[in-house]
Amino acid sequence: MTWQKYNGENIKTSIWDAVESNIVREINLGNKLKVYIGTDSQIKRGTIDFATVIVFLRERRGGFMFVHKDKRTHLMGIKERMLLEVQKSIEVAYALCPLLEQYQVDLEVHADINTNPNFQSNIALKEAMGYIMGMGFVFKAKPESFASTTCANKQVQ
Repeated sequence: MTWQKYNGENIKTSIWDAVESNIVREINLGNKLKVYIGTDSQIKRGTIDFATVIVFLRERRGGFMFVHKDKRTHLMGIKERMLLEVQKSIEVAYALCPLLEQYQVDLEVHADINTNPNFQSNIALKEAMGYIMGMGFVFKAKPESFASTTCANKQVQ
């Protein structure tokens, strides 16, 4: 899995090592971090572009993020696509969870799913919430899910 910084520079180490070195750096600078993981997708000319982000927010000091992009040619319904977004986020969160626990960094998993039943994505809300919370993660959906709805969304536009 290839990860990049927001500026497009490829991360040459494993995502585990990149996250750990950034956590250590920020702790040494006296910053308190919180991590948010989210995924968004966009259908473009018969393919689905996905972007998963790991957002690091420093308490009162801004933030930065890492991005992973991939594509699927298999078209799917809205519910399947929303749950695949959630699965991608959970896979990253699950892989990084021991590291974040080691350094006592709080984590939220964000889903690009609307809590308003008038929107199509709402069809996957219950399953997504159960999946994320069942894995033991804090869950946020629209309008509180900025990692997926803003950060990841910008990467697939």
